[in-house]
Amino acid sequence: MKVSGYSGVLAAVLAVLCGCTVQPTGGGDAKGHSPVRIDLPHSPAPAGTAPTASGTTTPAARAPSPSAVETVPPHIVYTRGDTGTGVRELQARLRQVAWLFEGPTGTYDDLTAQAVAGFQGRRGLPRTGETDAVTWQRLVRMTHRPGKWELYLMGGQPAAAPDPRCLTGRVLCISKTSRTLRWMIDGRTVSTMSVRFGAQYTPTREGVFHVYWKSRHHVSTLYHSSMPYAMFFSGGQAVHYSYDFAARGYAGGSHGCVNVRDETAIADLFAQVRNGDKVVVSW
Repeated sequence: MKVSGYSGVLAAVLAVLCGCTVQPTGGGDAKGHSPVRIDLPHSPAPAGTAPTASGTTTPAARAPSPSAVETVPPHIVYTRGDTGTGVRELQARLRQVAWLFEGPTGTYDDLTAQAVAGFQGRRGLPRTGETDAVTWQRLVRMTHRPGKWELYLMGGQPAAAPDPRCLTGRVLCISKTSRTLRWMIDGRTVSTMSVRFGAQYTPTREGVFHVYWKSRHHVSTLYHSSMPYAMFFSGGQAVHYSYDFAARGYAGGSHGCVNVRDETAIADLFAQVRNGDKVVVSW
C-alpha cells in the first residue's frame, strides 16, 4: 500500500472525527496540497451578534433601556360623561366612604368627578377626577359591593312587568317588587317613575282601588306633613310627591302612601289622572 494513499485515508478519518466537512478536490495538485479540504467549525459568535445565512455575524438588536420606554398611563375605568350600572356602583361606593352625597344617578357628572378627585388626593393619588384602575382598586378595598337598593337609592331602577290587571283601561300600575309606578292607558305605558311605600308598621295596602279624590296642595291632618299632588285611592293613602323621598331616597319610608320623588313627573301625572281611574298595587 502506498504511503500517500494511507496518509489521505488517515486525514479523512481525522477530519470526520473532528466534525469537519470533507469535500473532494479531484486529487492532489502540483504544489503538493492535501487531497482533502478541512473546514474548521465556526467559533462561537461574540455576545451581541447574530449569525446570518452566509455564516457571518451581525450585531443583534438590543432591548431598549428602561429610560427609553414610554410611561403608559393607568387604564381609565370611568370618566366624565360615562353612564351605566358601573358608574352607579362607583357612586354607591363613594357614598359609603362619604365622598359623595348625591345619587347614585348612573351618570359620571361633575359632582362624581369632584368626589373622585377628593378621594384620590386624600390617598396620595393624582387628583385627576377620572377613575383609573389604581383608584378603582383602592376604593373597592375600602368598601363592600353595593346591594340593589344602594345602587338605586335615589330611584332610576327599571320597572317590573305590569300586573295583568293593569292591561285594560286607565291605570296607576304600582309594583312593590321594582318600586315603580307605571301610568298606563289600554295596556300602553305612558310614563314610569320610582316610588316609595309605607314603613314596617304603616304598610301600603295591596289590591285594586280607584282614585276617589285629588288634592293639589294637600296637608295631612294626621301627620301635618305636606302631600302635594295627592291622588287618594284607599282611605288616607294616596299617591303624592314627597320632599323627604326626594332628599333621602329609600333611606326613609312613608306612613302608607305611595311617594314620588320626581316633582315634574308627578305634576304631569296629576294633570292626566281622573277620579275613577284604577289603581293596582301589587308585588
